Amino acid sequence: MEPAELRRAVEAGRTAASEQGLRADEVVVVHNSDRVVLRLLPCDVLARVAPSAQLADSAFEVEVAHRLADTDAPVGALDPRTEPRVQVRDAFAVSFWTYYEPVGPDITPADYADAFIRHHAALRRIDVDAPHFTDRVAVALAGVDDRERSPDLSDSARAFLHDTLGRLSAETSADRARDQLLHGEPHPGNLLNTPGGPLFVDLATCCRGPIEFDLAHGPEEVVEHYPGADPALVHRCRALNWALFSAWRWRRDDQMPDRDHWRAEGLDRVRAALDRI
Repeated sequence: MEPAELRRAVEAGRTAASEQGLRADEVVVVHNSDRVVLRLLPCDVLARVAPSAQLADSAFEVEVAHRLADTDAPVGALDPRTEPRVQVRDAFAVSFWTYYEPVGPDITPADYADAFIRHHAALRRIDVDAPHFTDRVAVALAGVDDRERSPDLSDSARAFLHDTLGRLSAETSADRARDQLLHGEPHPGNLLNTPGGPLFVDLATCCRGPIEFDLAHGPEEVVEHYPGADPALVHRCRALNWALFSAWRWRRDDQMPDRDHWRAEGLDRVRAALDRI
């Protein structure tokens, strides 16, 4: 968020916390992108603050977390002192989560896989209306094909991304019998190493698909520790994930830091992943 919008988001988070009986004298910005993550002190709660246009996504994330609360899933929990719902303040959607102090060392591939196994088992126990991962691909394709939404994309790169997204989407979704509810974007940035073990966060990306779609977001060694995973399908999903990442970077309104670098790097990562297939 730009500085002016960030200030409004911080104030919205502080106000919503105060109305829930939480003292928020100090605010630490933990993450700033299209939505911000704030640590509020001394109540020590994590506030996720998104523009109200993302209200549905925020509400979905809270719903998933609330339903997983009784499943022993390895996920970041909602703050128990507040109601399990999204608060709307000054055109921002605010939700409150437990803050976890990060610990080291890095999460090993075996522990990453164990977190996946337990998370996938928990997700099979809940029922939520979630999109299929191919719906995400369709949105990315629409952006690639729309020259107004991706004006800087060259004709050759546009054709490359269009063909790659379409082909890999079809190949990775051919067997719908294996589909289940997934995290959606369980990359290392969304897996916290906490005193209680690894915990997945950012549940707004939940979707349906094969477990390999999730595994493709983690380090390559993780698949070796996940019984029954299909390594060939993981490779295809990894290439698809890089194609999706690249498609988002070419959107005119993308605000990822160092976007120009990642536009070129993303295309290179897609080609490298395709070479491995």
